[in-house]
Amino acid sequence: MSMLSAVADREITFAQAVREALAEEMRRDPTVFILGEDVAEAGTPFKVLSGLVEEFGPERVTDTPISEAGFTGIAVGAAMTGLRPVVDIMFGDFLPLAMDQIVNQAAKVHYMSGGKLRAPMVVRTNLGATRRSAAQHSQSLHALLSHIPGLKVVLPSTPYDAKGLLKTAIRDENPVVFFEDKLMFQLKGPVPEGEYTIPFGVADVKRQGTDITLVATSSMVQVALDAARILEKDGISAEVIDPRTTVPLDARTIVESAKKTGRAIVVDEGHERYGVTAEIASVIAEGAFYHLDAPVRRMGAMNVPVPFSPALEDLTVPTGERVAATARALCGRT
Repeated sequence: MSMLSAVADREITFAQAVREALAEEMRRDPTVFILGEDVAEAGTPFKVLSGLVEEFGPERVTDTPISEAGFTGIAVGAAMTGLRPVVDIMFGDFLPLAMDQIVNQAAKVHYMSGGKLRAPMVVRTNLGATRRSAAQHSQSLHALLSHIPGLKVVLPSTPYDAKGLLKTAIRDENPVVFFEDKLMFQLKGPVPEGEYTIPFGVADVKRQGTDITLVATSSMVQVALDAARILEKDGISAEVIDPRTTVPLDARTIVESAKKTGRAIVVDEGHERYGVTAEIASVIAEGAFYHLDAPVRRMGAMNVPVPFSPALEDLTVPTGERVAATARALCGRT
Protein backbone atom coordinates (compact mmCIF):
# COMPACT_ATOMS: atom_id res chain seq x y z
CA MET A 1 0.00 0.00 0.00
CA SER A 2 1.38 3.43 -0.90
CA MET A 3 1.08 6.69 0.97
CA LEU A 4 -1.42 7.85 -1.62
CA SER A 5 -3.89 5.16 -0.60
CA ALA A 6 -3.47 6.14 3.04
CA VAL A 7 -4.27 9.82 2.57
CA ALA A 8 -7.99 9.46 3.23
CA ASP A 9 -7.49 7.47 6.45
CA ARG A 10 -7.41 8.70 10.04
CA GLU A 11 -4.41 10.57 11.39
CA ILE A 12 -2.58 9.30 14.47
CA THR A 13 0.72 10.12 16.11
CA PHE A 14 4.01 8.31 15.58
CA ALA A 15 3.77 6.92 19.13
CA GLN A 16 0.25 5.64 18.53
CA ALA A 17 1.36 3.97 15.30
CA VAL A 18 4.16 2.13 17.12
CA ARG A 19 1.82 1.05 19.93
CA GLU A 20 -0.80 -0.10 17.41
CA ALA A 21 1.75 -2.19 15.49
CA LEU A 22 2.89 -3.88 18.70
CA ALA A 23 -0.66 -4.57 19.86
CA GLU A 24 -1.72 -6.02 16.50
CA GLU A 25 1.33 -8.28 16.33
CA MET A 26 0.89 -9.46 19.93
CA ARG A 27 -2.75 -10.34 19.21
CA ARG A 28 -1.75 -12.12 16.01
CA ASP A 29 1.18 -14.08 17.43
CA PRO A 30 1.30 -15.28 21.07
CA THR A 31 5.11 -15.70 20.85
CA VAL A 32 5.61 -11.91 20.63
CA PHE A 33 6.43 -10.25 23.95
CA ILE A 34 8.04 -7.00 25.16
CA LEU A 35 10.71 -6.62 27.80
CA GLY A 36 12.72 -3.69 29.06
CA GLU A 37 12.94 -1.01 31.72
CA ASP A 38 9.64 0.73 32.58
CA VAL A 39 7.74 -0.83 29.65
CA ALA A 40 4.75 -1.99 31.71
CA GLU A 41 3.13 0.31 34.25
CA ALA A 42 5.18 3.35 33.17
CA GLY A 43 4.73 2.70 29.45
CA THR A 44 8.35 3.90 28.87
CA PRO A 45 9.50 7.47 29.61
CA PHE A 46 7.79 8.60 26.38
CA LYS A 47 4.53 6.71 27.17
CA VAL A 48 4.69 4.94 23.80
CA LEU A 49 3.65 1.59 25.30
CA SER A 50 0.90 2.89 27.59
CA GLY A 51 -2.00 0.46 27.91
CA LEU A 52 -0.26 -2.64 26.57
CA VAL A 53 0.31 -4.26 29.95
CA GLU A 54 -3.40 -3.88 30.76
CA GLU A 55 -4.31 -5.90 27.65
CA PHE A 56 -1.51 -8.46 27.57
CA GLY A 57 -0.43 -8.74 31.20
CA PRO A 58 2.99 -8.58 32.84
CA GLU A 59 4.01 -11.96 31.39
CA ARG A 60 4.10 -10.43 27.89
CA VAL A 61 4.92 -6.81 28.78
CA THR A 62 7.67 -7.33 31.32
CA ASP A 63 9.52 -4.75 33.37
CA THR A 64 13.16 -5.71 33.85
CA PRO A 65 15.95 -4.70 36.22
CA ILE A 66 18.32 -1.97 35.01
CA SER A 67 20.60 -4.30 33.07
CA GLU A 68 20.56 -3.90 29.30
CA ALA A 69 23.12 -6.69 28.94
CA GLY A 70 21.00 -9.01 31.07
CA PHE A 71 17.60 -8.58 29.50
CA THR A 72 18.94 -8.37 25.94
CA GLY A 73 20.75 -11.64 26.57
CA ILE A 74 17.49 -13.17 27.81
CA ALA A 75 15.83 -11.99 24.60
CA VAL A 76 18.50 -13.59 22.42
CA GLY A 77 17.99 -16.92 24.17
CA ALA A 78 14.20 -16.60 23.93
CA ALA A 79 14.43 -15.83 20.22
CA MET A 80 16.70 -18.84 19.60
CA THR A 81 14.16 -21.12 21.29
CA GLY A 82 10.98 -20.07 19.51
CA LEU A 83 9.79 -16.74 20.86
CA ARG A 84 9.78 -13.30 19.20
CA PRO A 85 10.95 -10.77 21.78
CA VAL A 86 10.79 -7.01 21.35
CA VAL A 87 13.57 -5.51 23.48
CA ASP A 88 13.03 -1.92 24.58
CA ILE A 89 16.29 -0.01 25.07
CA MET A 90 15.11 3.17 26.78
CA PHE A 91 17.65 5.44 25.07
CA GLY A 92 19.82 4.59 22.07
CA ASP A 93 22.78 5.82 24.11
CA PHE A 94 22.43 2.63 26.19
CA LEU A 95 22.98 0.31 23.22
CA PRO A 96 26.70 -0.06 24.04
CA LEU A 97 25.68 -1.81 27.27
CA ALA A 98 24.14 -4.61 25.16
CA MET A 99 26.57 -4.64 22.25
CA ASP A 100 27.96 -8.12 22.97
CA GLN A 101 24.46 -9.63 22.99
CA ILE A 102 23.42 -7.78 19.82
CA VAL A 103 26.68 -7.82 17.84
CA ASN A 104 28.35 -11.07 18.91
CA GLN A 105 25.32 -13.23 19.70
CA ALA A 106 22.12 -12.21 17.89
CA ALA A 107 23.86 -11.09 14.70
CA LYS A 108 26.14 -14.15 14.51
CA VAL A 109 24.09 -17.14 15.65
CA HIS A 110 22.51 -18.02 12.28
CA TYR A 111 25.88 -17.92 10.52
CA MET A 112 27.85 -19.72 13.23
CA SER A 113 25.27 -22.50 13.57
CA GLY A 114 25.31 -23.24 9.83
CA GLY A 115 21.76 -22.00 9.53
CA LYS A 116 20.34 -24.23 12.28
CA LEU A 117 19.60 -21.41 14.73
CA ARG A 118 17.99 -18.01 14.38
CA ALA A 119 17.36 -14.98 16.57
CA PRO A 120 14.12 -13.38 15.33
CA MET A 121 14.03 -10.41 17.69
CA VAL A 122 13.54 -6.65 17.52
CA VAL A 123 15.58 -4.12 19.46
CA ARG A 124 13.43 -0.98 19.75
CA THR A 125 15.32 2.16 20.69
CA ASN A 126 15.58 5.83 19.83
CA LEU A 127 17.89 8.53 18.53
CA GLY A 128 17.93 12.29 18.11
CA ALA A 129 19.22 15.46 19.71
CA THR A 130 17.67 18.94 20.31
CA ARG A 131 15.64 17.60 23.25
CA ARG A 132 17.88 19.17 25.92
CA SER A 133 18.90 15.76 27.24
CA ALA A 134 22.70 16.24 27.13
CA ALA A 135 25.47 14.03 25.80
CA GLN A 136 24.40 10.67 27.28
CA HIS A 137 20.76 10.75 26.13
CA SER A 138 20.91 12.45 22.72
CA GLN A 139 23.10 10.36 20.44
CA SER A 140 22.16 8.80 17.11
CA LEU A 141 24.08 5.53 16.98
CA HIS A 142 22.43 3.80 14.02
CA ALA A 143 25.65 3.79 11.98
CA LEU A 144 27.27 1.52 14.57
CA LEU A 145 24.62 -1.15 14.12
CA SER A 146 24.46 -0.69 10.34
CA HIS A 147 28.13 -1.71 10.25
CA ILE A 148 27.42 -5.21 11.63
CA PRO A 149 26.63 -8.07 9.19
CA GLY A 150 23.63 -10.07 10.40
CA LEU A 151 21.59 -7.11 11.65
CA LYS A 152 18.85 -5.22 9.85
CA VAL A 153 18.48 -1.53 10.72
CA VAL A 154 15.23 0.43 10.34
CA LEU A 155 14.66 4.21 10.57
CA PRO A 156 11.00 5.23 10.10
CA SER A 157 10.24 8.91 9.47
CA THR A 158 6.42 8.98 9.55
CA PRO A 159 3.64 7.29 11.55
CA TYR A 160 2.65 5.32 8.43
CA ASP A 161 6.17 3.98 7.98
CA ALA A 162 6.58 3.31 11.71
CA LYS A 163 3.61 0.96 11.85
CA GLY A 164 4.29 -0.89 8.61
CA LEU A 165 8.01 -1.29 9.20
CA LEU A 166 7.63 -2.40 12.83
CA LYS A 167 5.19 -5.15 11.83
CA THR A 168 7.69 -6.32 9.20
CA ALA A 169 10.49 -6.21 11.78
CA ILE A 170 8.58 -8.40 14.25
CA ARG A 171 7.85 -10.99 11.54
CA ASP A 172 11.42 -11.05 10.20
CA GLU A 173 13.54 -14.13 10.91
CA ASN A 174 16.60 -11.99 11.68
CA PRO A 175 17.50 -9.58 14.46
CA VAL A 176 16.30 -6.07 13.63
CA VAL A 177 17.30 -2.82 15.31
CA PHE A 178 14.45 -0.31 15.07
CA PHE A 179 15.31 3.35 15.69
CA GLU A 180 12.62 5.93 16.48
CA ASP A 181 13.42 9.63 16.76
CA LYS A 182 12.32 10.74 20.20
CA LEU A 183 11.19 14.16 18.92
CA MET A 184 8.80 12.56 16.42
CA PHE A 185 6.55 10.68 18.85
CA GLN A 186 3.88 13.40 18.61
CA LEU A 187 4.20 13.80 14.82
CA LYS A 188 0.82 13.10 13.21
CA GLY A 189 0.17 11.47 9.86
CA PRO A 190 -2.25 9.24 7.95
CA VAL A 191 -2.21 5.58 9.00
CA PRO A 192 -4.70 3.00 7.66
CA GLU A 193 -6.69 1.05 10.23
CA GLY A 194 -6.32 -2.15 8.25
CA GLU A 195 -3.46 -4.61 8.08
CA TYR A 196 -0.37 -3.59 6.11
CA THR A 197 3.38 -4.10 6.16
CA ILE A 198 6.24 -2.28 4.43
CA PRO A 199 9.09 -4.36 2.97
CA PHE A 200 12.66 -3.70 4.02
CA GLY A 201 15.10 -2.37 1.44
CA VAL A 202 12.56 -0.25 -0.42
CA ALA A 203 13.21 3.50 -0.26
CA ASP A 204 10.30 5.94 -0.44
CA VAL A 205 10.24 9.06 -2.60
CA LYS A 206 8.69 11.50 -0.14
CA ARG A 207 8.72 14.32 -2.69
CA GLN A 208 9.37 14.38 -6.44
CA GLY A 209 11.91 16.84 -7.84
CA THR A 210 14.19 17.54 -10.78
CA ASP A 211 17.07 19.81 -9.68
CA ILE A 212 18.64 18.16 -6.62
CA THR A 213 18.24 14.96 -4.57
CA LEU A 214 18.03 15.14 -0.78
CA VAL A 215 18.57 11.71 0.78
CA ALA A 216 17.54 11.87 4.42
CA THR A 217 16.98 9.47 7.32
CA SER A 218 14.59 9.43 10.28
CA SER A 219 13.68 12.95 11.49
CA MET A 220 16.03 14.44 8.90
CA VAL A 221 13.37 13.51 6.33
CA GLN A 222 11.18 16.21 7.89
CA VAL A 223 14.17 18.59 7.75
CA ALA A 224 14.72 17.74 4.08
CA LEU A 225 11.05 18.30 3.28
CA ASP A 226 11.27 21.67 5.03
CA ALA A 227 14.33 22.51 2.93
CA ALA A 228 12.48 21.46 -0.22
CA ARG A 229 9.64 23.87 0.60
CA ILE A 230 12.16 26.69 1.13
CA LEU A 231 13.93 25.86 -2.13
CA GLU A 232 10.66 25.80 -4.06
CA LYS A 233 10.31 29.53 -3.39
CA ASP A 234 13.69 30.01 -5.12
CA GLY A 235 12.61 27.98 -8.13
CA ILE A 236 14.68 24.91 -7.15
CA SER A 237 12.90 21.54 -7.34
CA ALA A 238 14.21 19.13 -4.68
CA GLU A 239 13.51 15.40 -4.64
CA VAL A 240 13.43 13.86 -1.14
CA ILE A 241 14.37 10.20 -0.76
CA ASP A 242 13.85 8.30 2.49
CA PRO A 243 15.82 5.00 2.53
CA ARG A 244 13.67 3.80 5.47
CA THR A 245 16.21 1.03 6.13
CA THR A 246 19.97 1.47 6.13
CA VAL A 247 20.30 -2.34 6.09
CA PRO A 248 19.20 -3.45 3.58
CA LEU A 249 19.82 -0.24 1.61
CA ASP A 250 17.86 0.54 -1.56
CA ALA A 251 20.87 1.83 -3.51
CA ARG A 252 19.05 1.65 -6.83
CA THR A 253 16.35 4.22 -5.95
CA ILE A 254 18.93 6.59 -4.47
CA VAL A 255 21.30 6.33 -7.44
CA GLU A 256 18.54 6.70 -10.02
CA SER A 257 17.33 9.88 -8.33
CA ALA A 258 20.86 11.32 -8.31
CA LYS A 259 21.27 10.43 -11.98
CA LYS A 260 18.03 12.28 -12.74
CA THR A 261 18.80 15.46 -10.80
CA GLY A 262 22.60 15.56 -11.16
CA ARG A 263 23.14 16.80 -7.60
CA ALA A 264 22.76 15.21 -4.18
CA ILE A 265 22.97 15.99 -0.48
CA VAL A 266 22.83 13.25 2.17
CA VAL A 267 21.35 14.36 5.51
CA ASP A 268 21.55 12.29 8.69
CA GLU A 269 21.52 13.09 12.42
CA GLY A 270 24.36 10.73 13.27
CA HIS A 271 27.86 12.13 13.56
CA GLU A 272 29.13 12.98 10.10
CA ARG A 273 32.52 11.32 10.48
CA TYR A 274 32.49 7.60 9.46
CA GLY A 275 28.70 7.71 9.40
CA VAL A 276 25.62 6.99 7.33
CA THR A 277 26.18 10.11 5.23
CA ALA A 278 29.58 8.79 4.14
CA GLU A 279 28.20 5.38 3.14
CA ILE A 280 25.27 6.74 1.12
CA ALA A 281 27.43 9.45 -0.47
CA SER A 282 29.85 6.77 -1.65
CA VAL A 283 26.97 4.74 -3.09
CA ILE A 284 25.86 7.80 -5.07
CA ALA A 285 29.42 8.68 -6.17
CA GLU A 286 30.05 5.16 -7.45
CA GLY A 287 26.65 4.64 -9.06
CA ALA A 288 25.94 8.08 -10.54
CA PHE A 289 29.42 9.58 -11.06
CA TYR A 290 29.07 10.40 -14.75
CA HIS A 291 25.65 11.99 -14.21
CA LEU A 292 26.67 14.34 -11.38
CA ASP A 293 27.08 18.06 -12.00
CA ALA A 294 28.59 18.69 -8.55
CA PRO A 295 30.24 16.69 -5.75
CA VAL A 296 27.92 14.85 -3.36
CA ARG A 297 27.58 16.82 -0.12
CA ARG A 298 27.12 15.34 3.35
CA MET A 299 25.33 16.97 6.27
CA GLY A 300 25.41 15.20 9.62
CA ALA A 301 25.77 16.05 13.28
CA MET A 302 28.94 17.86 14.36
CA ASN A 303 31.71 15.58 15.56
CA VAL A 304 31.31 16.64 19.19
CA PRO A 305 29.36 15.25 22.15
CA VAL A 306 25.84 16.67 22.07
CA PRO A 307 25.86 19.84 24.23
CA PHE A 308 23.33 20.50 26.96
CA SER A 309 23.23 24.22 26.16
CA PRO A 310 20.19 24.79 23.90
CA ALA A 311 22.01 27.42 21.83
CA LEU A 312 24.93 25.09 21.20
CA GLU A 313 22.84 21.93 20.79
CA ASP A 314 20.78 23.49 18.01
CA LEU A 315 23.97 24.18 16.07
CA THR A 316 25.08 20.55 16.06
CA VAL A 317 22.41 19.04 13.78
CA PRO A 318 21.22 19.98 10.27
CA THR A 319 18.21 22.28 9.87
CA GLY A 320 15.97 22.99 6.92
CA GLU A 321 17.55 26.41 6.43
CA ARG A 322 21.09 25.02 6.39
CA VAL A 323 20.17 22.20 4.02
CA ALA A 324 18.48 24.71 1.71
CA ALA A 325 21.55 26.97 1.76
CA THR A 326 23.80 24.03 0.85
CA ALA A 327 21.44 23.07 -1.96
CA ARG A 328 21.43 26.58 -3.35
CA ALA A 329 25.22 26.56 -3.47
CA LEU A 330 25.26 23.21 -5.29
CA CYS A 331 22.75 24.57 -7.80
CA GLY A 332 24.74 27.76 -8.32
CA ARG A 333 22.04 29.96 -6.78
CA THR A 334 24.02 31.56 -3.93
